[in-house]
Amino acid sequence: MPAPANLAPPQSAWDLIDQTTVVSLFSTLAILGTAFGVSKLVLDKNTTREKRLLFVWHAFDALIHFVLEGSFVYNCLFTSTEIRNVKGDYWPDPDNYLSRGAGARRWVGGAQAGGENPMAQLWMVYSKADRRWAGVDLTVLSIEIITVTFAGFMAVLACYDIARKNARQYLVMIILATAEIYGGYMTFMPEWLSGNSNLDTSNFMFKWIFLVFFNGLWVVIPLYAIYASSLEIITSFRVSDAFAAHQSSREAKKSSKSSSSSSSSSRSK
Repeated sequence: MPAPANLAPPQSAWDLIDQTTVVSLFSTLAILGTAFGVSKLVLDKNTTREKRLLFVWHAFDALIHFVLEGSFVYNCLFTSTEIRNVKGDYWPDPDNYLSRGAGARRWVGGAQAGGENPMAQLWMVYSKADRRWAGVDLTVLSIEIITVTFAGFMAVLACYDIARKNARQYLVMIILATAEIYGGYMTFMPEWLSGNSNLDTSNFMFKWIFLVFFNGLWVVIPLYAIYASSLEIITSFRVSDAFAAHQSSREAKKSSKSSSSSSSSSRSK
């Protein structure tokens, strides 16, 4: 499978800091700022720091899924161009992709077909580190479809439950975090098993910013969400068990007093 020659990394990481890269990085910061702003609007002043952090994360997560990853899915499913329109080499579509048949081999889809579309350009920046995101990779696309739909919805639901102080939030966060971690595993395991043939780790930005930092966020924070939610659930069970034991003790004492009273009554007779 040919790797896009126009995506070959420059010799220095500084050569990567072009306008598109800067806009792409700042778009992520803008989404984070939006998530924080929403938290200020919907959470009351008594919300704990931990809950506010989890709310901001899930709001950020939902926006990333719907806006950024949603655009990737859209480009893969609905954007295509003839190979001759792609600058440099290209990432070919899989055989019989979307049942287009052999006649469609002169066409390619994905971000590489998006031309000057800003969202397509954003993904072309990221594809400098992971070439699969330039076109249509069936593993990546399959994961992203369920990420945009299921994970995006679950992230919104987690925000809603946190804001409403609904205990369901802990179950939602655990389900979503597990899905996020599994999705990351399925995204990168094929590369690890094939010698990272589509990953470029030749410089600091590709390796530590694009691949490690941005993808690592969706491992570290979901693990924390699982940990925090599990503690809340375990604490709830312990409180429930303690209350049940207390009630049982009270019932036993009542029963004992009742038995003693009945015994004393019988003896008096």
